[in-house]
Amino acid sequence: MKVFILAGEPSGDRLGGALMAGLKSLRADVAFEGIGGPAMGAEGLVSRFDMSELSVMGLAEILPKYRSLMRRINETAEAVVQMQPDVLITIDSPDFSLRVARKVKERSDIRCVHYVAPTVWAWRPGRAEKMARSIDQVLALFPFEPPYMEAVGMRCDFVGHPVVSEPVATQAEASHFRARHALGEAPLLLVLPGSRQSEVSRLGPVFQQVVARLQIERPEMRVVIPAAAPVVGAVRRLTQNWVPAPVILDPLDRDLADPASEKRAAFAAADVALATSGTVSLELAASATPMVIAYDMNWLSRQVIGRMVKVDTMTLVNLVSETRAVPEFIGANCRPGPIAQGVLKVFDNPESQQSAMAVTMERLGRNGEAPGLRAAKAVLDGMQ
Repeated sequence: MKVFILAGEPSGDRLGGALMAGLKSLRADVAFEGIGGPAMGAEGLVSRFDMSELSVMGLAEILPKYRSLMRRINETAEAVVQMQPDVLITIDSPDFSLRVARKVKERSDIRCVHYVAPTVWAWRPGRAEKMARSIDQVLALFPFEPPYMEAVGMRCDFVGHPVVSEPVATQAEASHFRARHALGEAPLLLVLPGSRQSEVSRLGPVFQQVVARLQIERPEMRVVIPAAAPVVGAVRRLTQNWVPAPVILDPLDRDLADPASEKRAAFAAADVALATSGTVSLELAASATPMVIAYDMNWLSRQVIGRMVKVDTMTLVNLVSETRAVPEFIGANCRPGPIAQGVLKVFDNPESQQSAMAVTMERLGRNGEAPGLRAAKAVLDGMQ
């Protein structure tokens, strides 16, 4: 069995690695070619070029690299057609993946599977119909996504979200974290201002004002910030005058034997988290950490996207659990005063979100088969 598989960013590489492991456990004769990162490399993939070439986001970032990206798209599609695999699996990165799939379909009848459904349930529903011209099957992370894909003629299998397979810190590890950082029994706020420079620069000052207000109400409160590698410097500059100084977790800190474990321990130790919108809400739910979500964008994007959004909540825990248990402050509502009041309410009543977080994890596949194995089974079933 020949599989051409490609991913364009770290999250896709992790999905790809788990899927490859699943396929290897089910088919001894499977052979892979394609593009990926270290997780896929660990499963035996020799990437055709460095995956980082594809890790660009936004118009300003894409334009300078447009010609080289188009060259890579054409090269990759040609490699797929020449290989004639039993299946082409593209993972996320739609600007690259779906263009490759379209070019492959123009020249062959190779089966094309795309892993991670586009968020047509939230905005731009027309993407599903356009995607159906070149994609035969979609592997979905959320249980409510298949009907959107099936409505335009694609097979869609819910395979579970990878967050359910990630380890979670124990209470003992959480206690050790508090002791290691001299946090004692103080109320602990986890602050997650985003993983991109644009997010930290836009949301950081708002979050700073929220923390200042909270420390008036809860003077004993301490703050921990698990900073993403690209924004550690920005987070340090943002918090240089905070009193008391927050604990900043730097994933590149050489004194940390396992930065990922330290971050998980921080999640488990926190009483409440203030976080940007995105997958982080699922990571917090996995740790049963109550949260408040806040997010804003530039004025023009807010006007345009605000008119296109089809749902009344952007928080994944709320969507998956079909509740509105997690308070969120989005767009024009992303203001320090209301956010601070929202955080205080969660500090006072953390149990209010526990049921929604538990339901979310159950619906995403916790205690079931690993998502990578489910995805592999769905791919093989679709080929029959």
